[in-house]
Amino acid sequence: MAEPDCIFCAIVAGELPARVVDSDERTVSFMDLNPATRGHALVIPRAHARDLHDVPPEDLAACASAAQRLAARAVERLGADGVNLLNACGAAAWQTVFHFHVHVIPRYEDDPLRLPWVPGPGEEAEIEAAADALRG
Repeated sequence: MAEPDCIFCAIVAGELPARVVDSDERTVSFMDLNPATRGHALVIPRAHARDLHDVPPEDLAACASAAQRLAARAVERLGADGVNLLNACGAAAWQTVFHFHVHVIPRYEDDPLRLPWVPGPGEEAEIEAAADALRG
């Protein structure tokens, strides 16, 4: 079901223009208008889902498959040296459009994009406490 104020639902419905690069019965993939690198695209489910917590497993799997197809094309056709897949779930995680989506970001050896944090060792006790909380 579409949400009336969702720009991604409007793209799916053909009410807003987009540079669509792939689509199937569950997903639509199109170019990001604010690309991080050359070839940056978004993969969305056709059915509205607010975020990762809301997307049905079948649509999540379809988005993962579509992202994999685009990642391969970025390497083969754009000469990307690698690819980042990114999902932002919630405003605190930088989500700005509240329709589930996966960013497919081609990476090039000389691109300026950098991680927003510097990886470093964590505190063992905190790692273990988080692991305990996350175990099924």
